[in-house]
Amino acid sequence: MSPYVSFLLYAVAIVGFVGLALALNALLGPKPKASALKQEPFECGATPVEVVNVKAVPIKYYAVAIAFILFDLETMFLILWALGARPLTDGMALTFALFTGLLVLCLAYVYRARILDAVTD
Repeated sequence: MSPYVSFLLYAVAIVGFVGLALALNALLGPKPKASALKQEPFECGATPVEVVNVKAVPIKYYAVAIAFILFDLETMFLILWALGARPLTDGMALTFALFTGLLVLCLAYVYRARILDAVTD
């Protein structure tokens, strides 16, 4: 059997199992009823300080979070690449240069779009 076919079967089995688990949970799982006590925020056993103590997060913080995740993932890929790039060939060096170039382009975009400045306002 081809490795692609076995990977496809594995992926279908995983998606099927997750779908089955979610469907069974929705059908057979407990369905708690909402009450005033359950809707009240829990603060270490103390009574709430404010009636509504949850403030909306400004939308500008989401761009910072996405940029952080992007650079965090790229760092992880670079570490994995560095661990697996032995011996270093010309193709691997070209791949590293391309990936690092994309990283620099993303960093330049974040800098030019002033995404990080939105948080310090």
